[in-house]
Amino acid sequence: MAVSTCARVFRSFECRSEPDFSGAPKIGGAGRKPSHARFTGRLNSDSGTASFRGGLSSLIFRFPPNFVRQLSTKSRRNCSNIGVAQIVAASWSNNPASPSAAAAAAAAASAPAATEPSVDPTTGDGVALVEQGVDRNVNEGVNIDLEGLPTSRPSIFSSDRSLTIHAGERSGRGIVTDAITTPVVNASAYFFNNSAQLIDCKEKRHASFEYGRYGNPTTVVAEEKIRHVFDSCCLVGAESTVIMASGMCASTVMFMALVPAGGHIVTTTDCYRKTRIFIETILPRMGITATVIDPADVGALETALNKNKVSLFFTESPTNPFLRCVDIKLVSELCHSKGALVCIDGTFATPLNQKALALGADLVLHSATKYLGGHNDVLAGCISGSMKLVSEVRNLHHVMGGALNPNAAYLIIRGMKTLHLRVEQQNSTALGMAKILEAHPKVKHVYYPGLPSHPEHDLAKRQMTGFGGVVSFEVDGDLQTTIKFVDSLKIPYIAPSFGGCESIVDQPAIMSYWDLPQSERLKYGIMDNLVRFSFGVEDFEDLKADILQALGTI
Repeated sequence: MAVSTCARVFRSFECRSEPDFSGAPKIGGAGRKPSHARFTGRLNSDSGTASFRGGLSSLIFRFPPNFVRQLSTKSRRNCSNIGVAQIVAASWSNNPASPSAAAAAAAAASAPAATEPSVDPTTGDGVALVEQGVDRNVNEGVNIDLEGLPTSRPSIFSSDRSLTIHAGERSGRGIVTDAITTPVVNASAYFFNNSAQLIDCKEKRHASFEYGRYGNPTTVVAEEKIRHVFDSCCLVGAESTVIMASGMCASTVMFMALVPAGGHIVTTTDCYRKTRIFIETILPRMGITATVIDPADVGALETALNKNKVSLFFTESPTNPFLRCVDIKLVSELCHSKGALVCIDGTFATPLNQKALALGADLVLHSATKYLGGHNDVLAGCISGSMKLVSEVRNLHHVMGGALNPNAAYLIIRGMKTLHLRVEQQNSTALGMAKILEAHPKVKHVYYPGLPSHPEHDLAKRQMTGFGGVVSFEVDGDLQTTIKFVDSLKIPYIAPSFGGCESIVDQPAIMSYWDLPQSERLKYGIMDNLVRFSFGVEDFEDLKADILQALGTI
């Protein structure tokens, strides 16, 4: 990221404090230096680190006037307002040896120290370090070294396992702190020192989130961590990620942002019911129509593309609850040939089991509530893809207001650090139990892409590295028999959702479709004896024994 080189460019600067409007007497008594000279910053030419002496609370690098030319879009979002320090800085490029950076370094080295940091009004080269609210009796004489910010994607983190832990933090956290974990910034608004700075912000010369709905430092870390994981091993990767208050918030905003009035959507029969309701009842009010096809019916997709001016093909893969799989590479080629976008909801797959962007999709959507959070304690949704498309979604998101609470963002960051461990365990447990269930005499049918009996098994093997932790199956019995089986289980919770550490079981006919009569449920393939089982990270043998004993009761 562009912010990584600035501290190395400016060799000497003096800092002044924010004005004190409290009217309180100054702490420290006579003999203290004036507030405009509380500390100085020097760059150690040998180590390349900046050392700050004196009291320290919150340090901010202010942007030079023409920073917009120097700072990437991603870096502009890395504004902070937190704890030990926050740094928002700019340089000409990501290359620390660029001519502009070298010229700025030479100019800074030859310039005399001053109480006001110098800024070249023509190039915008310059930086100011502003102290906020320092208690002079605290940390007196402490030397703090702020090394150059880490780059956004060090080559050392080449695997998903490492990226889920370090991406967005050790490899590019905008919040500068020596805490291992990312701090939570509970801020609903961000202040400006004066009206001139506010105008600079409005005219893109100064970066600020301005208001909590437009961004948050903790949320940015969550977005960057997710983006890096989706970007892994992908030639045309996730340039940007936007995270919102829920998966449904992400999907509905995406539809409204990318499908114009009068546009047409192609989607699939098997999908999350609330998504279907939005497509069938809300989008028509905007003049947006839809064609619904079987997930594997490529011919129906071609017909829809030829018959309609399709704006977007949207599907889950695997789907909910029958875990059908879509040939992402093929449908992307077909849709792109007709100018249509492709968005894949990969929630069931997780970004570790399936790289939808690498297969040709334009966007990938996830309910981060599920595997990404992974602990059944947070609601969130995210969309990753190109900067252009995600920016369109983000702009509408800022209007709609479904902002993620920073405490929830922290839970996503924390949850993702064990994502690879959980998913590997859940993949293994689900595949083992799917095989056992398929062989059991009291189970009529099992839906799991890891089984050869699944209609898209060969496709799943090509485009997935694991088959997920959810298994759907039909018990040999009616509604009441299936209720007896579910109620006899001891380990899983009867609840909606999936992807957490705890196993969860639900009977879709009751949990999601109870408001519909049986005849209507059957139109969607929802049988009374259908069970969806989300395997957690409990011991395989414990889960196996529990399921077998419950089947033994019917």
